[in-house]
Amino acid sequence: MGIVIMVGQLILGLSILVILHELGHFLAARAFGIKVEKFYLFFDAWNFSLFKFNYRGVEYGIGWLPLGGYVKIAGMIDESMDTEQMAGPPQPWEFRSKPAWQRLIVMLGGIIVNIILGVFIFWMLTAKEGENFVPNANIQYGIVPGEIGQKMGLKAGDKITAVNNEPLERFEELFTSKVLLDNSELTVQRGDSSFKVTVPKGILNDVSDHGIEQFISRLPRSTFTVDSIMPNSGAAKAGLAKGDSIVAVNNVPLRFYDELQSTLKNNKSKVVDIAVARGDSTQHLMANVSPEGTIGFYPDFNLPADVTVNHGFIGSFPIGASRAWTTLVDDVKGLSKIATGDVKFSKAVGGPVAIANMFGTRLDWLHFWNLVAVLSMVLAITNLLPIPALDGGHAVFLIIEMIKGKPLSDKFLERAQVVGFVLLITLMVFVFGNDIMKQVMKK
Repeated sequence: MGIVIMVGQLILGLSILVILHELGHFLAARAFGIKVEKFYLFFDAWNFSLFKFNYRGVEYGIGWLPLGGYVKIAGMIDESMDTEQMAGPPQPWEFRSKPAWQRLIVMLGGIIVNIILGVFIFWMLTAKEGENFVPNANIQYGIVPGEIGQKMGLKAGDKITAVNNEPLERFEELFTSKVLLDNSELTVQRGDSSFKVTVPKGILNDVSDHGIEQFISRLPRSTFTVDSIMPNSGAAKAGLAKGDSIVAVNNVPLRFYDELQSTLKNNKSKVVDIAVARGDSTQHLMANVSPEGTIGFYPDFNLPADVTVNHGFIGSFPIGASRAWTTLVDDVKGLSKIATGDVKFSKAVGGPVAIANMFGTRLDWLHFWNLVAVLSMVLAITNLLPIPALDGGHAVFLIIEMIKGKPLSDKFLERAQVVGFVLLITLMVFVFGNDIMKQVMKK
């Protein structure tokens, strides 16, 4: 059932994005009196469609090839490669007969709608949920770094007080582009001393391989008690009970959950002496540690208090717009990191499998719409790339036409469209294969 929910969310999310993107082109074309012949979700390659109907001269349908969607605009060299139509004399209702500035707006229509959609969703989410965050001042026991963070010189219990010399107000900022994309400098408080740690340029390569938890755990360092016990586990057989506090392992005192995790990993497949505070007494239990370094219980963390700030309906708009703008800027920064070689292309890109995993196997509408908003901004930036066959490629050719004062030849545009289409197909194959390889490497 989880896989069905994951795939269902993927199809729904991408369908919303594709339909609205193409609607942007459609509405812009109609506004300038340009005839639109087709409006398709997915591609009807070789004129085969799963579903179609005609309404007011436009064929609407769902294709069988799930690689996006398109609108076929009369008199335009596009995915359809309708050279027969282009061989005839220009008609007043065709794309090629309109001024270059109108055609440019038509080509940017999808990108504009994607940006508007992202702003709108972020606005609505902020209006409904407000801003929820953990004030950094509430992080009493510091952070828990993973492998990546430890290589940088971070230790459990460190407190990060500033990023690039600006005070860190919200704990969640540690997992944003402010830290991960800007080659930032962290101010670290360890006991009575303070020092700087520089985040490596290529940290996203490591995060892609090992996950964000191996940089810094999203859960700050915390004390804990035992919550629930897994059946037939080492904890269950040892007699561990809900509400117990584990205070030592093999007579080595511990207080925090990360200390317990570290100790158990160092004792894989061994029997350990667990000292448990239960009521007014301390008991010693002998527990078998699994080969993975666990004993089989779920902790109840004593996490720092979070804060929710509600901005109201109108007040949420600038917050939502800021979130959309930040997402857009992050995408641009990510592309620049790829261009400079700081981040490997294979580490940065994700296809349908990666996106499906982001949606997850359970239905959470807040998470769903947040991810759709993020993907909408990603789609806007991706389509703006100056690659033939993408909106950005068409826009570049139109800008050149406006500068030269005359259009580029149809033959050139046809060849550019073919080259662009081949590039996109090659990219799709690579991204999909990259997704599969990542899943295989995880197993």
